[in-house]
Parts: sequence; structure tokens; C-alpha cells
Amino acid sequence: MEENIRINKYLAQSGVCSRREADALVEQGKVTINGEPARNGSRVSGADVIKVDGKQIQGPERKVYYALNKPAGIVCTADRREEDNIMDRIDLPVRVTYCGRLDRDSEGLLLLTNDGDLIQDLMKGANAHEREYLVRVDKPLTDDVIKSMEKGVFLPELNVTTRRCRIRKISDVTFTIVLRQGLNRQIRRMCRAFDYHVRFLKRVRIENIMLGDLGPGEYRQLERAELTELKRRVYG
Repeated sequence: MEENIRINKYLAQSGVCSRREADALVEQGKVTINGEPARNGSRVSGADVIKVDGKQIQGPERKVYYALNKPAGIVCTADRREEDNIMDRIDLPVRVTYCGRLDRDSEGLLLLTNDGDLIQDLMKGANAHEREYLVRVDKPLTDDVIKSMEKGVFLPELNVTTRRCRIRKISDVTFTIVLRQGLNRQIRRMCRAFDYHVRFLKRVRIENIMLGDLGPGEYRQLERAELTELKRRVYG
């Protein structure tokens, strides 16, 4: 392991969480270094004993990257006390976290990895990484509504206007939408703004990573070429 790195980087490389989340854990007093409370900016090495909530962290592991098809009804949370949590559905040799939360009623592509830096950069809104979804609504979608949604929709409950997006109509009630942001239940809120209700929502792509023919609950390791391309898009 790299010697004397910042505590947030250590936790991210260990697959515990992103660097930002690590900073929050430190501020909450949940991280200790050799029995003493950690501080943001503290530096550690492989010789130190690092604990989060009293549980010792084993240190950076070999990085792994998986694509998972989350079924509807499963909750995106690492809290195993939550019924039907996503972590109970996977069995991997190392601890991972998910990238790109989906609500309980939605299904589709999640990325699973212990690379906290990649998660942080993918999830950072300013980076505007693409996510594509297949959506079915409860009544025919008009061309005017599509154009309005593509330009951006003001969501009063969040006090924000969505970024421009791309929509491709597949049938009267089905379309694909490509977003460059990840607001809470964004597509459902955008549709409700025009008096539509989402009946089906599946994420089919994150940047160059495709859901493909993965069945519900199935996951696969990313191939080297697609991982290289993903990192190129994320890190430039």
C-alpha cells in the first residue's frame, strides 16, 4: 500500500465509501486511527489500525468492477438491517459499494466496485456523466411534452430546473431518456410535472457500460476494454 496517504483516500481505496463520505464519517467521530479519533487531513500508512464504527478496516484491496441488474423491489442501501437491501443479493470476494442509486420501484444497471475514487467522480453532478433509461408512462406522450422535457423542467419541490436531456420516442407510451445529472427520482418528477405517471423505469446504460442481457439480479465483471473506456471518460 502507498505510504502516508490521507485518511479519506485510505477509506476510499479500501472500498468503504467515497472520499466525500469518508470526510463526513471523520467529522462524525466514527473513524479512529490507532484508537484515537481521526481528523480530516490525517495521514495513515499500512502500519496503522483504522476503524470505522469500531470495526477494523483491512486496507486497500484489489480493485474490482461489476455491472448488476437491480430488480424492482430491491433497495439501494448498504444497511443490511433494511429488508430487501441490495448487498444481500451479491456474493463477491471483496466488499463493494454501488454507484448510481436506483429507487425501490426502478430496475436496471448499477455499477459495483471498491474503487471509491471512481464512484466519487462518477456521482459528482458537475461532471455530467451520461445515464440512459427506458421509461413507460400511463398515457400517450405528445411531441410538445417531449420537447419541453428535453429543454429542462422546473421541479418546485427541489427548487431546481433539470439540465437539457435527450429523449427518443419508441411508442406512444415508451421512450428512452439520457440524463447528465442524478436528482432524486428525477424522471418520475419530470413526468409528474406534465401530469404523467411512470409505470416502468429501467436504467440501461451508464456512460459506455451497457446493461445488455443481464437478467434481474445477475451481475458480471466488467471487461478490460470497457473499464478502460469508462475510466477514460471519467478521468479524461
